[in-house]
Amino acid sequence: MKTVEIRVKKLMEQAGGDWGIMIEDIQNDISWGYEAHTPFPAESIIKIPIMAAVFSAAENRQLRLSDCVSMNQGDQVGGAGALQYVTPGIELSIYDLLVLMIVQSDNTATNMLIDLVGMEAIQQTLLEAGMKNSRFQRKLMVYPAREHLQNIVTAADVSFMLRKMAAGQLVSRHACEQMIQIMKWQQYRNGLPSQLPSPSGKIAGEIPKWELAHKTGWDLNRQHDAGILYTGQRTMIISVLSENVSSKTALDVLGEIGKAVYDYALNN
Repeated sequence: MKTVEIRVKKLMEQAGGDWGIMIEDIQNDISWGYEAHTPFPAESIIKIPIMAAVFSAAENRQLRLSDCVSMNQGDQVGGAGALQYVTPGIELSIYDLLVLMIVQSDNTATNMLIDLVGMEAIQQTLLEAGMKNSRFQRKLMVYPAREHLQNIVTAADVSFMLRKMAAGQLVSRHACEQMIQIMKWQQYRNGLPSQLPSPSGKIAGEIPKWELAHKTGWDLNRQHDAGILYTGQRTMIISVLSENVSSKTALDVLGEIGKAVYDYALNN
């Protein structure tokens, strides 16, 4: 892990700005963090515990993932996602809303799910996931968004939640399997996986297959990416939060971090 630490520290120094990082080697129980307990505005990273709260409600038979919900005009908000452009009145299953929230980072789908399970249930899920220094306080793209009502996460908290998910200990093993599968379908691939080789390609010999179950989050001068990297028989947790860095620079660094962790997993 020392090689990853040296490589990532150099990248941060060159990029400037503020960073919160946690990287974990599950098999060897080794981790390295940088400002891992520093709070950052969560952006769309908060959608991971929202997803967990919905799966928890399904496990407790408060709803079924196959249940359909009607989207009203008042539900539609801007930012990421296609539902803001869809004719109101459409009905979607809760499972489809989950997929849209994670894969497309759809804010309309997110707010519909928040209304469905309730804000208190989502905050409780954060606590149950071990996210003691994180807070869920408001819906997305609802203005004015007063600064003291920001959704907050730390890299350590996100990493702890993802580790529980990878171990099948978040909500239930079956729920974890479904959540990980949804996160593997992520369409925003310009961060952590951007510099990884093709999962099935060959570069100087056979490249071990890898998969990344992850979620991105962004705003002006803020880029986050966090996920579970599977490569060969290895499982790595990567949580990276950034602020006060240009988007291009931050995305380049995220790609370099993803490659550094991938290289470490192959050689250790």
